[in-house]
Amino acid sequence: MHEIAEVEGDAEALRFALGCAWVAIVQRAGFARCLAQAILARWSASIFERRIRMSDEHLSSLLKNPRSLGVACAVAATGLGLAHLAAAGAPGRYLAINAAALLLGLVAFSGIAKSPWNSDRAPGGLVLALSFVLIATALFGVSVDGASRWVQVGPLGVQMSLVVLPAMIVVFAFRRDLPGGIGMILAAAALALQPDRGMAGALALSLAALALVKPGRWVAASSIAAIVAFGVTLLRPDTLPARAHVDQILYSAFETHALAGAAVLTGALLLIAPALAGLARGGDRMAVHVAFGTAWLGMVAAAALGNYPTPVVGYGGSAVLGYLLSLAFLPRAARSEARVEDAKSGEPLAKDVHGSHMSLGLGIG
Repeated sequence: MHEIAEVEGDAEALRFALGCAWVAIVQRAGFARCLAQAILARWSASIFERRIRMSDEHLSSLLKNPRSLGVACAVAATGLGLAHLAAAGAPGRYLAINAAALLLGLVAFSGIAKSPWNSDRAPGGLVLALSFVLIATALFGVSVDGASRWVQVGPLGVQMSLVVLPAMIVVFAFRRDLPGGIGMILAAAALALQPDRGMAGALALSLAALALVKPGRWVAASSIAAIVAFGVTLLRPDTLPARAHVDQILYSAFETHALAGAAVLTGALLLIAPALAGLARGGDRMAVHVAFGTAWLGMVAAAALGNYPTPVVGYGGSAVLGYLLSLAFLPRAARSEARVEDAKSGEPLAKDVHGSHMSLGLGIG
């Protein structure tokens, strides 16, 4: 007020007073804006940190549960395969068939995961029963250039070995009993009859790895039968030519585009991620993850070495369905392990309506 009194004239004093008020308002507004920006930045950082923490917890949960990780890998690998097929100009029905196989496989996975026969409760007799499917395919299936590997389902040819053999290998890795051993020997004979060099090689590789990790009478017998069957397929001619969008796409995808090639290669490698997660967990179920991982690694190697389907990332719903079926029989995360992990992390356990503790899950754990 003293400064205003020193100003000569009322008009000049009024302008000076208004100028001071304007400066005060601007300074106050600047302070408020800075305060608002600081609060917004802190709030955004809090949300970002929370999202990062939730993502880390979700990733950690997936790595502790190979079956759930496998479902994520199946979806990702199929999606990468669809991207490659679209980039390579594949017919639209190819994309639709792979997508439909993924949905059907997820439904089958959920049903098996919730059934009494899931995981290590599946009987060895299941392996024996499924071996007759492969025998019937070899004897009565659709034959192309001397190879009988397919069953006609409507307009589609389904390669039954890709659908049932991976699940048979996982179940046998659990049971390793008489019915399972006979079933694996019959499966090896069926692959020699078809002949199917790619799947016979994958079977021999997985059973040999299983024999190293979990030696036993029926494991040894079945691995010998698988090696003999693979030898038979090497002696028999395999004249099937490469089919577009099915065979040799680990190479042809790079001719389409570098990103398409990277998508196919990444999707193929994702197939063995559940096995690596299971091996990292250790425990007495390592043999099952070894069998699962080497089986799918063998199929990818066969696709790289010859004219055999590139599983999941190439056209063909049989491998997509077979991958999810084999995942359904992998070991579930034990509740005792979940309790230990929850106790270490300090996270509360979920309770059922009776108040007993149980691990969180949606039937796919």
